[in-house]
Amino acid sequence: MKTISSGLALASLVGTSLAGAIYTLDECVRGEGFYDSFNFENITDPTHGRVTYVNRTTAESLNLTYATSDTFILRADDTTFLKVNDSGRNSVRIRSNQWYYEHVVVFDIQHMPEGCGTWPAIWETKESDWPASGEIDILEGANNVVPNQSTLHTSHTYCLGSFITTNCDASVAYNAGCGVHLTEDKNNFGPNFNKNGGGWYAMERTLHYIKVWFWERDDPFVPYEIRSGAWIVNTDNWGIPAANFPNSTECDIQSHFGANNIIINLTFCGDWAGNAANYNASGCPLDCVTYVNDNPSAFTNAYFQISSMNVYK
Repeated sequence: MKTISSGLALASLVGTSLAGAIYTLDECVRGEGFYDSFNFENITDPTHGRVTYVNRTTAESLNLTYATSDTFILRADDTTFLKVNDSGRNSVRIRSNQWYYEHVVVFDIQHMPEGCGTWPAIWETKESDWPASGEIDILEGANNVVPNQSTLHTSHTYCLGSFITTNCDASVAYNAGCGVHLTEDKNNFGPNFNKNGGGWYAMERTLHYIKVWFWERDDPFVPYEIRSGAWIVNTDNWGIPAANFPNSTECDIQSHFGANNIIINLTFCGDWAGNAANYNASGCPLDCVTYVNDNPSAFTNAYFQISSMNVYK
């Protein structure tokens, strides 16, 4: 459920008198609350994946999403053998009902999708005018390849820093964007993430920077406010971010990022996971589409298990 209490009003008053790195809880989404806070996108995959995104009714009837009071599961079909002319493996893509500008979001994730051919992502964008309002990929990867990659995609701009590429322009370089490999921790993606009990991903978007953090489940340095889901958070206490995209003349956040939704999805193959060079380099068998078609049981662990999503403003 979405939880907003009267205590938030007091917390908001406190927050307005403090530094810009201090935020108050605006939205707490947990368990069945994901059904209220997100809509199901029954759309053709814009990344050309071997996937069929189903609506809520179908997702629930096929048990592709289900929830308890404190857990939300989003998964793909793991029983169907696909024919060549089938549209793709059934899966789920959800988009937040709310729009977000400057904010902090924290995801408590117990499990993420794994497997050859998988391409899971948690990200933010405005689909209707992409990429004019920008895109922030918080959690993303393919074919179990570590580490996680956090990336910005925009209209024409460059971001200066220690990035895989510095051209964020979605219209060039096959939409590679300005990406950062979270190399400091090999347990931030795929099977190792799951074996370790997951962890927390957090993103802070301001007019001055966009930052991403990750903490393993048993990391002794997880900030208490992250672990507890506190009403007030101070990002200055979170240590060095795993990815940092500073504002600059070349990478102007205000002009390249507008109102964004949060999107959580699981696709297969497509432009990244199914790219022959990427797929073969990952050590996965066959070709991506054939593997996804013929091996449904390989996707038993292709699911998100999310405990909560907290948004702070």
